[in-house]
Amino acid sequence: MKATPTAIPDVMVIEPKVFGDARGFFYESFNQAEFNAATGTAFEFVQDNHSRSSKGVLRGLHYQLPPHAQGKLVRVVRGAVWDVAVDIRQNSPSFGQWVRQELTEDNHKQFWIPPGFAHGFLVLSDSADFLYKTTNYYAPQSDRGLLWNDPDIGIAWPDLGMEFLLSDKDQKQPLLGNAEVFSA
Repeated sequence: MKATPTAIPDVMVIEPKVFGDARGFFYESFNQAEFNAATGTAFEFVQDNHSRSSKGVLRGLHYQLPPHAQGKLVRVVRGAVWDVAVDIRQNSPSFGQWVRQELTEDNHKQFWIPPGFAHGFLVLSDSADFLYKTTNYYAPQSDRGLLWNDPDIGIAWPDLGMEFLLSDKDQKQPLLGNAEVFSA
């Protein structure tokens, strides 16, 4: 497993070793000891989630506040998404900045988004199956979000030639300047 820091070093692209031949491929999609060694972290994962979405669906930007903050290790097993992490750690030098990674069924890349980041993704393919491991359980009382098109964040979402499909909740999230964020 290879972990490569992004422009915000705490967010990393994870590349497993993929073994392929004419029959197909095999790879170990997760190994706790290797993940911790590659990322230099000691997080443990407690919950796995799976979503299926159609082209143009934008989910996010979501996060949970302490004491239920979540780190997420995300990947795509069918289709393609444009995945984004936004730094919401108030005292961070990269507060309000974002990084992105394209995740596809063919590149097998994973995106490590630690606690203190909002997360969202846009489906690029006709549909996508998106898997994510979390370091904490879902806690509705700590669930928060940011508006996907906040001009102060300035995410340059890809143009798909269509309107994005968002939940009512995601269309009404606050701007970063009005949101509860990580203070430590």
